[in-house]
Amino acid sequence: MLTGIRHLGGQIRGRAARYRWAWPRRIALGAVLVIVVPVLTAGVTLRLNYSGDPGDGTRTRGRDAIWLGHAWVDGRKDDADLAAFATRIEGTGIKDLYVHAGPLEHDGTLPAGRYPRAKWLLDAVHRTLPGIRVQAWLGDVLATEGPDGLRLERAASRTAVVASARQILDAGFDGVHFDLEPLHSGDRHYLSLLDDLGALTGARGARLSVAAHQIDPLPAAHSVIGALSGSEKWWSQKFFGQVARRVDQIAVMSYDTWMPLEGMFGGYVAHQTALALEVTPKDTDLLMGLPFFHESDLGHHESAETVEAAVRGTRLGLGRTDRGRERFGVALYVDFAARDGDWAAYRAGWN
Repeated sequence: MLTGIRHLGGQIRGRAARYRWAWPRRIALGAVLVIVVPVLTAGVTLRLNYSGDPGDGTRTRGRDAIWLGHAWVDGRKDDADLAAFATRIEGTGIKDLYVHAGPLEHDGTLPAGRYPRAKWLLDAVHRTLPGIRVQAWLGDVLATEGPDGLRLERAASRTAVVASARQILDAGFDGVHFDLEPLHSGDRHYLSLLDDLGALTGARGARLSVAAHQIDPLPAAHSVIGALSGSEKWWSQKFFGQVARRVDQIAVMSYDTWMPLEGMFGGYVAHQTALALEVTPKDTDLLMGLPFFHESDLGHHESAETVEAAVRGTRLGLGRTDRGRERFGVALYVDFAARDGDWAAYRAGWN
């Protein structure tokens, strides 16, 4: 009898031990399912979003753009380089050149010595590439996630940025293109700055364009990731529309997406294209960014973020959402990192 009791006690203790270990395992499994299942579901959804035929009417409208490096205005480029570039873009839909003429100082000012060869470039482009517009690409780090950078909440800084834009237009540029990062969704000071810049460029008959963050792939995604990491990646669709209504062109930086596979990346670009089309006014040029650069890190996987996938995703999003949209194109980032294969994929897929 005592032996039986000891045996029963051992069984009870064994079961208790198993239960003690079972609950942590169940909790761990539940946590894995909570994280992994949505990720897998999202991956399948994006891959399905990449399927199908873009169809007719989803190629260039002759409103494309390319970001060009600082070498074009600091003396490193010459007539031979421009001739080679002209050959490179011949027969494509490229209309706008975003030429790096900055960066801005953290107080919003722009030293004139940053673009000493601007007159040569402007005269040469207008002479040899008629119809092509040259916009000054100005940017700076914003002090939104660290102590250093441009502070848009300061009225004096915004006034200085407008003065820098005026300075650029006085130099002969056809427009000004701003890339200010990291720019948080809903920033009312940025909207105020765009209002002031739009008044300037409108009075001059010049172009105002901006590089834009991606749009929340899920509702309030920017708020969630901001709360978890302190760094917002996306804009709300509403804020994207508010920005798009204040500019002549808006170029989505639709790369550095974290996507690990080409099909997922293409599906993501298709989704971004649709979201942007839904809120961009018909009289604003909407451009989807193409990754003309090669590196691999947490945000950008070279094997996944290909030009082929970006072009196909763009065409799919356009065809499903607003096939007849005329003020639409792609923007190539960036000339100095591009390879022949990138140009070939752009030509074959989009032109």
